[in-house]
Amino acid sequence: MSESNITNFTNPSTFILLGIPGLEAAHVWISIPFCAMYIIAILGNFTILFIVKRESSLHVPMYYFLCMLAISDLGLSTSILPKTLSIFWFNSREIDFSACLTQMYFIHCFTVMESGIFVAMALDRYVAICHPLRHSSILTNTVVAKICLAVVLRSGMLVMPHPVLARRWPYCRTNIIPHTHCNHMAVVKLACADISVSSYHGLFVVFCGLSLDGIFIIVSYIQILRAIFSLPTKDALLKIFGTCGSHLCAISAFYIPVLFSSLTYRFGQSVPLYFHIFIANMYHLVPPMLHPIIYGVRTKQIWDRLLRLFTHEGM
Repeated sequence: MSESNITNFTNPSTFILLGIPGLEAAHVWISIPFCAMYIIAILGNFTILFIVKRESSLHVPMYYFLCMLAISDLGLSTSILPKTLSIFWFNSREIDFSACLTQMYFIHCFTVMESGIFVAMALDRYVAICHPLRHSSILTNTVVAKICLAVVLRSGMLVMPHPVLARRWPYCRTNIIPHTHCNHMAVVKLACADISVSSYHGLFVVFCGLSLDGIFIIVSYIQILRAIFSLPTKDALLKIFGTCGSHLCAISAFYIPVLFSSLTYRFGQSVPLYFHIFIANMYHLVPPMLHPIIYGVRTKQIWDRLLRLFTHEGM
């Protein structure tokens, strides 16, 4: 690599993504599970969208929020995988500065959006279980549309300062990013200026976009569990547990990798860099792959429609 890529420049027009440093020889092999997860995520989430659109009986708040989650999953995985695979397969490491900031924005925007969608889904389950007679009057189509709009606007506004601040910093150290994608902190750490504002804003986004959402979800499910255990019949108990089980599995698939990656990044100084990057990719790839599987298998309405679809096509 030429010396101009490392020193003696200011505000480079391109960055160099290294992929997973230390595992360059295994990039092609690593790309196989990455590509497989991406294909499953694409097919699974498009299937969810197709089934919900086709079945009018699924045009209710729970499945509207599920469709929004599927769209967010598609956006999140597509923000990362195409460029990552181009690094692994074609050694295409360069990324334009503006494209890097755009990728950074959408990665974090879709991540915060998913967290907000889980809050909306928890609210829907809370109203459906704790106030079943008022569910349709509380969560009308207008209210659902407003909730979806609020989730999108919140994520967009919370994350917008990321690229705005990153564009302001002078970059005169290196344009090499030891990562597969333009992660916020991986980019701003290259700046030769005090990046405290970016760091504090990153923590603010984590607190407002993830931590508060997690607290709200926990409180909602505590109320839901209290209502569930007060039900008189075992059949009703099992039915509601089945519905809530899908949500809890999807929430766990999202929050556990994020929490693990965050703790590893902050407290795992002895952990190799390639492990940090690998885990960062996992929490962006695994949830979009698992969500359609979780809802397809555990949600009876979607499973029944999927079986009916393939049965009719096979006849």
